Amino acid sequence: VQLQASGGGLVQTGTSTNLSCAATGRNLNTYIMGWFCQRPGKEREFVAAISRDGIHTFYSEPVKGRFTISRDNTRFTVHLQMNNLQPEDTARYYCAANDGYTYTNSRHYRIWGQGTLVTVSS
Repeated sequence: VQLQASGGGLVQTGTSTNLSCAATGRNLNTYIMGWFCQRPGKEREFVAAISRDGIHTFYSEPVKGRFTISRDNTRFTVHLQMNNLQPEDTARYYCAANDGYTYTNSRHYRIWGQGTLVTVSS
């Protein structure tokens, strides 16, 4: 499976944006899907993840209550709705696929998209 993320860009503090991740090559429903972010000079960090059936979701503390992850297995897509964006949310966001059973550890995700940059201006 190949992943293509889109939807990043320059946004203002307090506004919203939606990231999309489109998969090609294989059904998404065999994977746990996650979003991670990376800031310059920093390690990649967990943001959100969703179970194969879309029922269970997991979030990092900084985004809990502001971001929502969702998936549409019929359209092979995963979304990250980002609300009330803050300057500290500025990062490159990556979607990733995990054929294992954990959600938050980036090392367990084998397939990664190329990332999309979100810049939040203050």
